[in-house]
Amino acid sequence: MAELDGRVALVSGSTRGIGQEVARQLIGAGATVYVSGRDPATASQTADALGDGARSLPLPLDVADAGSISAYAAALAAAEAQLDILVNNAAAFVDWTESTSGADLDRSRQVLDVNLYGTWAMIQAFLPQLRSSAHPRIVNVSSGAGSHADPDFGLTARGGAAASYGISKAAINALTSSLAAELAEDDVLVNAVCPGLTATFPGAEQMGARPIEDGARSVVYAATLPDDGPSGGFFRDGEPLGW
Repeated sequence: MAELDGRVALVSGSTRGIGQEVARQLIGAGATVYVSGRDPATASQTADALGDGARSLPLPLDVADAGSISAYAAALAAAEAQLDILVNNAAAFVDWTESTSGADLDRSRQVLDVNLYGTWAMIQAFLPQLRSSAHPRIVNVSSGAGSHADPDFGLTARGGAAASYGISKAAINALTSSLAAELAEDDVLVNAVCPGLTATFPGAEQMGARPIEDGARSVVYAATLPDDGPSGGFFRDGEPLGW
């Protein structure tokens, strides 16, 4: 893991689960990490628990709310001269039984508003500050559920179940590729990462989920790439994953 001393990171949805562990690991590598979530009090408590290197702002960060993103971006720019690492981790889900043909499209739009458009809006809002960094990294947390290459949970492997989630994550991979192509000459590395099935919900271990630490480490890989590292890729555990 590269040393991140002096670098500043923002992790969305980092008050619990993979996001919180990503924040912990980035802090361990020397970064200052802004913990964020829809409840600023919870974000503050999480930052206090993570200790030195963790920060929070007295504002909510709701990635489905453009006003919330804009306000947070302005506050972070006032607090920090630069942003080096943006981890788009916040996500929404309907349920595993949701089918493509039977999906409630209102609920599906809510998932897409968070997973796709929330990520997109975050990138637009924080890219100006990332451009001030000498080592800018954008990490979009995706999933094998949005891939044709995942043999266990891919788009076709699960028979179309969890449709909105899988479709949104496939869109995240497309967004990552498109943005990386746009920024290819700007030294901004943009990658999508699948943390794998991780033990973040009851019963996950029975499904073969791995520890949260392992899933987070897969995300941190893309946040700590060297300046000549890949951009526009989709990775799991530091290895390319087809989609």
